[in-house]
Amino acid sequence: MNSRLIVCRDCALLNRIAHLPRGGSARCPRCGALLARGVFDSIDRTLAFSLAGLSLFLVANAFPFLAMRMQGLITETTLLTSVWALYEQKRLLVAGLVLLTAVAAPLLYLLLLIYVLAPLRFGLHAPGVIPCFRLLRRVQAWSMVEVFMIGVLVALVKLADMAQIVPGIALWAFALLIPVMAAATSSLDSELVWDRIGRPA
Repeated sequence: MNSRLIVCRDCALLNRIAHLPRGGSARCPRCGALLARGVFDSIDRTLAFSLAGLSLFLVANAFPFLAMRMQGLITETTLLTSVWALYEQKRLLVAGLVLLTAVAAPLLYLLLLIYVLAPLRFGLHAPGVIPCFRLLRRVQAWSMVEVFMIGVLVALVKLADMAQIVPGIALWAFALLIPVMAAATSSLDSELVWDRIGRPA
């Protein structure tokens, strides 16, 4: 029978899980925690969301994030120039955190998803796919585009009385990136990927 062993993350009970139908789920008999889900077209959907997310990420970094109009002067800023501005103000920790959580980690997460899933889509394995998939799960914890977006919205509210704020195309792309990345994460069936690439010893 096509089955696999899964340890419950909540109570550490070892469970044998049979193949799940699309849309089905398996729960721990001891504590009721979710063990696995049979996600519908997991690889195709996750790959599509990842490609869409990468496109939005490139737009969010290539175009102005917002423009401030004050006393006839217009100042445009991009995501990377805001990081550089923080660096010039000697706020190195904040600049590093913004660069890591809003630029580096999301980009690496999307690239790793595509690198792992695109070959699987055609029945192939990318070189080093197992360490890349492990790294992907670690990078995911540092991708915090939604936290950065909340910070931007708070800043916009505070600056509204001082200058006219004109949202740029990058801001809208960044706002769309949040649900797209969330959709990619929720549609990813890690157990299916491990089964396809071969579980490490």
